[in-house]
Amino acid sequence: MFKAYQNLTPKTRLGVGVAIIAWGGVGLYLSDKAEEKLGFTPTEEDKAELRNLAPKITTVDKSQR
Repeated sequence: MFKAYQNLTPKTRLGVGVAIIAWGGVGLYLSDKAEEKLGFTPTEEDKAELRNLAPKITTVDKSQR
């Protein structure tokens, strides 16, 4: 598949790249609206549970020798 992409003209490759980026942007924009319409918005309880599942990071200062 990569070979087929390489065989395209530079203008066409640019068009394909812009189209992929646009598709991703539209998906990011519309996913929040679709989530609200379908009733999948997270509650505060869901957000708190997710925060509890996230790993905790502890920093340790290194002593100089």
